[in-house]
Amino acid sequence: MIDELDLAFEDRADKGRHRRGARRKKSSGGGGRGKTAAALLVTVLLLGVLGGGVWYGFDRVQGYFATPDYDGGGTGEVVVQVRAGDTATDIGNTLVEAGVVKSTKAFVNEARDNSRSQNIQPGFYTLRLEMSAATALGLLLDLENKVSNRVTIPEGRTAKQIYQLLAESTDIPAEEFATAAEDPLALGVPEWWMTRTDGEEVTVSAEGFLFPDTYDFDPDVTAPEILRVMVNRFLTVTGEMEYADRVQAERGGISPYEALIVASLAQAEAGIAEDLAKVSRVAYNRVYSETFPCSCLQFDVTVNYYWELTGQETKASKDMTREELYDESNPYSTHAHSGLPPTPINNPGKAALEGSINPPDEDWVYFVAIDKEGRSAFAETLDQHNQNIEIARQNGIL
Repeated sequence: MIDELDLAFEDRADKGRHRRGARRKKSSGGGGRGKTAAALLVTVLLLGVLGGGVWYGFDRVQGYFATPDYDGGGTGEVVVQVRAGDTATDIGNTLVEAGVVKSTKAFVNEARDNSRSQNIQPGFYTLRLEMSAATALGLLLDLENKVSNRVTIPEGRTAKQIYQLLAESTDIPAEEFATAAEDPLALGVPEWWMTRTDGEEVTVSAEGFLFPDTYDFDPDVTAPEILRVMVNRFLTVTGEMEYADRVQAERGGISPYEALIVASLAQAEAGIAEDLAKVSRVAYNRVYSETFPCSCLQFDVTVNYYWELTGQETKASKDMTREELYDESNPYSTHAHSGLPPTPINNPGKAALEGSINPPDEDWVYFVAIDKEGRSAFAETLDQHNQNIEIARQNGIL
């Protein structure tokens, strides 16, 4: 087309040169007017064709530069993952591959225009297929669409109880958690934590290091990964507290592991938060002060811990026999054995940890729960303790 148009203009130019400087003659017929009209018609036709090509090309270019996007909220359901460190382009690519949005550019444009897009959290999200980029962005910003296994671990739960709670929230068998916990060092527990200065052999265990908290775990997480997160949380909390350094500086040189055992004992025995540090003081006085006969704790909770650990039925203290309490084959019997038990007996929270660092400066060696709120009374002598027991009886506790 362009070549024909050029030739038409050349023909008209040549004719103009032949007439230049010549006299104009009157035409005796209509041939001249016919040729002129024909040339104009050709020109109009050519310009029309060229114009159509221009519009056709503009339409193609406009389509090329437009941002492909779906309309509406989409259909069906699909789960996509946003990884830590993903950019808007990375997320857009993921959404395109999953069939959620039509183009990465559409999503990037929406993210660029919405400052909240910087708040998209890593994790798994439930979205729909073939939805607009704006709708997809909105769902990613709504944590209701975030797929996670949320589990809350209360303070004072044993490792065995924690494995069951995790199994119920993740559909990972409790046995897998127990297997993963067999090597606490592989879960991130530093080897120096497994140290005692009281002359007792260390029993390596994950007990005490699975920090109680609320956790959100991705759907494809494994048992070892979950326990590593919990151990890391323990290390973070105790690190911020400077737990290990403070224990060794303030508790007469005992090891952080021994203090952790004391914290777990207080977590199990104290009925209210205000008594956590007080129970720790009784434990320290009984084991380390050399003022209590046999230097034994005589805590019934340690007997129950061993029964749970070995798959036996636990009992209330009032239902335990003397033979059970003083069973020397039970390594966790703090009636039959002096000193602290082999390991922590649960996983204490931050308040119990703090109480094990900084217990009140008292000479208490006895305590007993005295009311239905769980409050305990503490005593230095057996006479005082017996008086507190009478109060407990009057209140219907014993």
